[in-house]
Amino acid sequence: MPELPEVETVANGVHARVAGQRILRVWTSGKPQTFKTPESEIAEALTGSTIESVRRVGKTIVMTVRRKQRTVEFLIHLGMTGRLLVSDPEVPIPPHTHAILSLADGREVRFVDPRRFGRLSVYKALTTENREPTTTYTGPGREPLTIPPDDFVALFRNRKTPIKAALLNQSLLHGVGNIYADESLFRAGIRPRRQAGRLTRDELLRLRKALIDVLRHAIKLGGSSVSDYVDADGVRGFFQLQHKVYMRGGEPCLVCKTPIKRTTLAGRGTHFCPNCQQ
Repeated sequence: MPELPEVETVANGVHARVAGQRILRVWTSGKPQTFKTPESEIAEALTGSTIESVRRVGKTIVMTVRRKQRTVEFLIHLGMTGRLLVSDPEVPIPPHTHAILSLADGREVRFVDPRRFGRLSVYKALTTENREPTTTYTGPGREPLTIPPDDFVALFRNRKTPIKAALLNQSLLHGVGNIYADESLFRAGIRPRRQAGRLTRDELLRLRKALIDVLRHAIKLGGSSVSDYVDADGVRGFFQLQHKVYMRGGEPCLVCKTPIKRTTLAGRGTHFCPNCQQ
């Protein structure tokens, strides 16, 4: 599933390509599971609107559009295999395309999702009277890239769950998934099974720095393409080439040469170095 860096890369790419464009038509596939908001409501909310911005909140892409005094936030969750592509109309439409936004300049924004775990919905429609929206989608948890140190430490206070499971809890920090939890815990030197509430303040601050560093580096490299992920142009990311532990079970640690161990934690494959992480 695309995580924070992948979703950030897609959102930034789509924003750079379509901000300021007007949506002329909306086509949807009618396939079940994909639409959390009725398709007719999505089409009504978007048709004739101008795209003001496209941004990331957690693992969700938020497209803000405006028509006259009405502002709508169109939420796109990529799920396991979702892609959001900006294409010229002559480019063949990929199989499993479930939504197409036809733009005034002739291009199309296409949502493609073979496994249909992604979700499309309208979050808010606001009458702003020439003012900025007073309510915007904020996601289920705190933003990992901007959370202050004291707030980060407080998130894990008295929690009895393993720190890896706590990092994956989207109601605490939204956007962190399996890849970046493993990679940040390795860089912080913390074992995934350690109880979150027993980590010292210094350890948590070290984890916060490692997490921010990993996420920013991954965004710079366009995310990790370990499955279906591509950016808005259909291009794969490169951060998978920088993975220290993720999917490297049995291979030597790049720091100490100890074999990387793979286990299962919170139902997810988990990778760590038994020597570097304590």
